[in-house]
Amino acid sequence: MPQAKTLGELKRGGYQPLTVREELRKNMIQALREQRGVFDGIVGFDDTVIPQLVNAVLAKHDILLLGQRGQAKTRLLRGLINLLDPEIPVIDGAPIFEDPLRPITPTGKRLAHEAGDDLPIRWVERKERYNEKLATPDVSIADLIGDIDPIKAMSKKIDFDNEEVIHYGLTPRSNRCIFAINELPDLQPRIQVGLLNILEEQDFQIRGFPIRMEIDVLMAFTANPEDYTNRGNIITPLKDRIEAQILTHYPRTREEGVAIVKQESWSARDGEIDLQVPELFLELIEQIAIEARTSDYTDHNSGVSARMPITLLETVLSSMERRATLNGEDAVTARICDLYAALPAITGKIELIYKGEQEGIAQVAEHLVGKAIKERFNEQFVPNYKRGRDPRHEFLQFEKIVSWFETGRRLDLDDNMPRKALIDALAQIPKLQNIAGSAFPDMKDGQLASAMEFILEGLVHNFRLSKFKLVTGTRYMDELTTLSDEGLEA
Repeated sequence: MPQAKTLGELKRGGYQPLTVREELRKNMIQALREQRGVFDGIVGFDDTVIPQLVNAVLAKHDILLLGQRGQAKTRLLRGLINLLDPEIPVIDGAPIFEDPLRPITPTGKRLAHEAGDDLPIRWVERKERYNEKLATPDVSIADLIGDIDPIKAMSKKIDFDNEEVIHYGLTPRSNRCIFAINELPDLQPRIQVGLLNILEEQDFQIRGFPIRMEIDVLMAFTANPEDYTNRGNIITPLKDRIEAQILTHYPRTREEGVAIVKQESWSARDGEIDLQVPELFLELIEQIAIEARTSDYTDHNSGVSARMPITLLETVLSSMERRATLNGEDAVTARICDLYAALPAITGKIELIYKGEQEGIAQVAEHLVGKAIKERFNEQFVPNYKRGRDPRHEFLQFEKIVSWFETGRRLDLDDNMPRKALIDALAQIPKLQNIAGSAFPDMKDGQLASAMEFILEGLVHNFRLSKFKLVTGTRYMDELTTLSDEGLEA
């Protein structure tokens, strides 16, 4: 059926206008009936955040998503676009998106009066009906509400007492749309006051013009709890007018975190190298984020963004890519050294308390990697392991490995050594390959060598072995050997 081009054609087609809230509600009900997902790419919120967001849409409420960094707040709001109709008609030539049957601006009313059923209309796609603004301290009332436009007055030769000289801000221009403001506490309180009547009474003033416009807009906001004290606050009257406040959260399980990392990271590189990251290393990467969120060195109020393990994996992949390129290999597996090579992806994503600042950001990042390795190692090899317990007496299966080092032997592993050289070096240690193969039966060749290296690192962090950092690698040895002059040679 051809789209209507005039108001008369629209009327004859039986068009019935809906407000944006009614439209969202209608399409949400349809999606629920069809058991169709609306918020694509969101992991871990199915039983918590999304049901609350669905309820808010069904209740036609304005929305505030409150949560720490990297908790998919903006992505959730952008997912609301999927609940808008594919296209809607608006008055062609009006300064904002206006319903042809319900014009609200002086210009829209004039055009509708002059043209009648011949009023030209155009169709707006759903992607044009989502506006987003990052709140910053320099945002003004003119940005959000509007201001007098002297250039418009001069070009159209109209007096300044004519309402058509108004240049509308983002909120009126979001008529029939969703308007999202990110980091709401960063708006100055006097600017937040300007939103009060828009949320409740839909009237506002611009430079002395007392204007009442029934703006049809769904307002949505995001905020970080830390910002309430560090950078600003949401004024109480504004918070009272936002009907739905929904709390987001970080992944509740390591499995959910791994799923997010897999989904969001750039892992399909455009080179010809086969980059192999075993599930074990994906778990280690997510475990680093878990350790950071509970560490005594980090600021828990600030949190640790879910972006951290994503950038960590991408940096690990780059480290692998560099090693394979140097060695002329067409396949490479993640190693423990790649986690340490990716420390820059951690240092910029965590906020430290005083204790952590005393240690230094690099040392804290390295400590978090070690804690993650220890935790994952103990989960794998200690029966009924509970976090925080000292399991050193339960490592009897590794006695032959430890004994090999106790005879004065040591193992040097270069960060850039070829895969075959790594396999051959690790094969010297008795029982190591058998234990790794039993614990990780799906790993073969280079992946199995990475698992063997993981076992050595786990023994180090459980104080059964020691390691010494070389210029471009790591030396594993017995704890007592470390104290000897020979063991301390670079």
